[in-house]
Amino acid sequence: MSFHETLMELCVSEGASDLHLTVGRPPVLRCHGSLVDASGHAELQPEDTEALVKAITPEARMNEAREVGSADFGYTFGERARFRVSVFRQRGHWGAALRLIPTELRTFEEIGLPPSIEEYVTRPRGLLLVTGPTGSGKTTTLASMVDYINRNFDRHIITIEDPIEYFHQHQKSVVTQRELHEDVPSFSEGMRRALRQDPDVILLGEMRDLETISAAVSAAETGHLVLATLHTTGAARTVDRMIDAFPVDQQEQIRAQLAVSLIAVLSQVLLPVTSADGRVAAFELLGVNSAVENHIRKGETFKIASVIQTSRRMGMMLLDDSLSELYQQGRISRETALRAAQDPRSLESKLV
Repeated sequence: MSFHETLMELCVSEGASDLHLTVGRPPVLRCHGSLVDASGHAELQPEDTEALVKAITPEARMNEAREVGSADFGYTFGERARFRVSVFRQRGHWGAALRLIPTELRTFEEIGLPPSIEEYVTRPRGLLLVTGPTGSGKTTTLASMVDYINRNFDRHIITIEDPIEYFHQHQKSVVTQRELHEDVPSFSEGMRRALRQDPDVILLGEMRDLETISAAVSAAETGHLVLATLHTTGAARTVDRMIDAFPVDQQEQIRAQLAVSLIAVLSQVLLPVTSADGRVAAFELLGVNSAVENHIRKGETFKIASVIQTSRRMGMMLLDDSLSELYQQGRISRETALRAAQDPRSLESKLV
């Protein structure tokens, strides 16, 4: 077994989520949120990381990394696992970060998603956003949504990803998966082309720029279900982030478009559990109703939290209420809950 295969096998066997390779330190695993050195391995030298990067990086991505300093791609480790890989230059040497992609698609119940999420993913049209910081499980949640649609409905699902992480087999649906740089040059171009390919559902791996956000909103308006991600926490901040991406003279128009096209925002964070190794997700779920539409159109997103709070019977949930529930169940510590809270002072008074 080669050096890179040994490290990937270690990542799989230890249940690590990530593997970091950088000069001057042994290989590092992220296990249940914490970084630990791989036992029995010496500090990596420049020739070690260079050989490893060259061994796993496709030639086209290697050329990209030489030109711009980094490149991202998917790597299949035999039948054992699949990794999302980022190779890069740092301090003149090669380094890499590998994210282990779980091989099994998980159900909504296994992830712990609010039950009302089923209603949103079965809508015929609209924009459904999954948000959260890096490493919060957004990709896993989106893959579960695609799998749910794929198993239960006859749809044409187009995914545009960087890179493709979960492979979906055709079931009741037809699933077309397009990878950035391999099948399509950019997210915005992928969105533009997707509309000519008879889609019912479009999964957009990331809304990185104004052009892509605009294309996603337009697709949702014109009769498609669009699933997409943003690196934001909380429903109100997500709406603000999308609107702020546009020039001031276009913001009133995008508010009006979002008010009618946005159907839900699911915000999530991954937290360490108290009783054992592992992590658990906390969620905030906003379902767009007439009150939320009105707040978005008027630019009063600060009022969204109170709508969520008064709409729990409709399946909505504030992140801080989700944290409170996890604490009351004994699944996370008080410190963990307060650290992740949107309003720590208010949450603290509830944690008794």
